[in-house]
Amino acid sequence: MLDQKTIDIIKSTVPVLEKHGETITTRFYQLMFGNHPELLNIFNHANQKQGRQQKALAGTVYAAAMYIDNLEAILPVVKQIAHKHRSLGIKPEHYPIVGKHLLLAIKDVLGDAATDEIINAWAEAYNVIADAFISVEAEMYDEATNQDGGWDGFRSFIVDRKVVESDVITSFYLKPADHKGISSFIPGQYISIKLEIEGEKYTHIRQYSLSDSPGKDYYRMSVKREAGTANPDGMVSNFLHDGVNEGDILNISAPAGDFVLDMEKTNPVVLLSGGVGLTPMLSMLKTVVEMQPGRNVTFVHAAANSNVHALRDEVEELAALDHVKSYIFYDAPTEEDRVNNRFDVEGFITRDWLNDKVAIGEADFYFCGPVPFMKAMNRSLKELGVNEDRIHFEFFGPKGSLED
Repeated sequence: MLDQKTIDIIKSTVPVLEKHGETITTRFYQLMFGNHPELLNIFNHANQKQGRQQKALAGTVYAAAMYIDNLEAILPVVKQIAHKHRSLGIKPEHYPIVGKHLLLAIKDVLGDAATDEIINAWAEAYNVIADAFISVEAEMYDEATNQDGGWDGFRSFIVDRKVVESDVITSFYLKPADHKGISSFIPGQYISIKLEIEGEKYTHIRQYSLSDSPGKDYYRMSVKREAGTANPDGMVSNFLHDGVNEGDILNISAPAGDFVLDMEKTNPVVLLSGGVGLTPMLSMLKTVVEMQPGRNVTFVHAAANSNVHALRDEVEELAALDHVKSYIFYDAPTEEDRVNNRFDVEGFITRDWLNDKVAIGEADFYFCGPVPFMKAMNRSLKELGVNEDRIHFEFFGPKGSLED
């Protein structure tokens, strides 16, 4: 427990962190990777180069300072990050390295303003926060390892099938190379893939949502090809599309993530997806149909057109059921899309359309897709009076903000 003096000092740094937080975290990563380049085998290079990880960490440090006297308030954030850490293989021995370089970065950026008193207070606070992460992650490691079909670290899987789903999305069906059982998962969760790419000094780890329902003898991930191999995201996705074939081996960690469908509820559920954001949504849809056949579910997908619309047939098959509704939005339909009536609405999902078509007052809402799409969905639902406890979303990448 922290004493009141330490708490007061940490809270006094909140305005400074609000102003200089990203500068501090940017310097932190520079220092840490400079002294420990081996950690580049774990951290997402794309998130680093695009500044997403620095921004996310700055937000976490700021929240920790704000709630240093009530860390229970940020426990949901801790758990979300801990899922990522467990899937990446972050271990207790990494935390002293992070703490050392975070303090160095604070001192480096703030200069004389970072007094010994402030640095010592942050060192004490960091140890408390690190212990919280280590404790939560230990439970997650135990659960991932000890459940039926579970394992620790990364496990070899064979690409049993590779299926082109659209011009930009390909599905990979993964079966364990040891032919033993695999652990179940909760719809909405993801797996981490560790890749060694020829010409690359470090391994690359990426998370991909599972796009099928649990209970199969395989995991399925459906990956969007990002434009350009010079783009860090594109390098990995293009390697998967072009360099990984049926019969190849991929190393993956056990399913993780806290963006999951609440299967304890029976109220209507609305699944909103944009682009490749349909992958966790489809897993949720299929699971509701298989495990909660009486639960009303509405699946709404937005894409440019049919050329990039993946896994359409699977949704259409389920939409034939009485308790399932499906709607398709295309904002740039082709002429063939128009002639063959391949979509329901031209344009974007709007607040008025949601108000007219879905059970606003009863449903739980889950959404995933590009950030502009998610901001629009979040804003529309809040304007329609949907309580925050019925709004659930997932970022592809570090956690960000949906508030404009």
